Amino acid sequence: MAKARIRISRLFKERVNRSWMSLWTCFILLTPLIIFAGLMWKSGMLLEDNSLWKLLGSESWRPMSGEFGFLPFILSSLWVTFIALVIAGPICILSALHLTYFAHRRFTRIMQPAIDILAGIPSVVYGVWGVIVIVPFISDRLAPLFGVETSGYSILAGGLVLSVMIIPFILNILIEIFNTIPVELQEASLSLGVSRWITVRAVLLRKALPGVVSALGLGLSRAFGETIAVLMVVGNVTRIPDGIFRPGYPLTALIANNYGEMLSIPLYDSALMLAALILFVIVLLFNLASRFVIIRYENKYR
Repeated sequence: MAKARIRISRLFKERVNRSWMSLWTCFILLTPLIIFAGLMWKSGMLLEDNSLWKLLGSESWRPMSGEFGFLPFILSSLWVTFIALVIAGPICILSALHLTYFAHRRFTRIMQPAIDILAGIPSVVYGVWGVIVIVPFISDRLAPLFGVETSGYSILAGGLVLSVMIIPFILNILIEIFNTIPVELQEASLSLGVSRWITVRAVLLRKALPGVVSALGLGLSRAFGETIAVLMVVGNVTRIPDGIFRPGYPLTALIANNYGEMLSIPLYDSALMLAALILFVIVLLFNLASRFVIIRYENKYR
């Protein structure tokens, strides 16, 4: 009788725990849908009177005249994010390979706290560093080499600052990914007389490719949504940038600069909510694209 009661009590606890876990799992799955629905609802006022494609394709931003063109903001965000990923991606991959397979363990123990410190620095500090160092460097040294006059507040400044910000984020993920690869793969390749670098490049890096794509995809999403540091150095000029030395105005900067003071203007508030919705959809597309690449790769080499 006592055993039966214990068994019933155990089954009851398991059902309760399973129900709680299922509930929170469903909550996590529903959160993006709730966010999307909320942004869509708040953007409805602007979308009622304007075509979505017209809003996305127009470059005219005159809110007081009822003109809301998001193309300059979207292109600025893509420019800054692309530059940041082009700079940070190779640095992170090569650094992770070096720290995992080539560097001495003492050096690795020194580097890990340094990476964590970089990851923990507030974004506003990166922004101040960009204003003090990156902006003058571009205006006084780099731009004159290309025959360009600029104040330094530019797409390139935003990309450089953003690349430094996402390096520790991507690097930590890549180190964990490379550490999970079975050591037997490396030993089997080396036993055949293959050099260590060829082993890393042709065997280990290929094995870790889905994880590398995932890490870069997460870094891309993180970079696309960064606000304060980019806002401080990118220039915030509402026009389509025609080069990396020209100022831009990312979507995140648009929302951060105008949201508080424009709540009293319903149409402007709706436009900012639509900017947040565009940001949400683009980040979602980035993540889906990285997942698609990973699935295609795994199916190809399964």
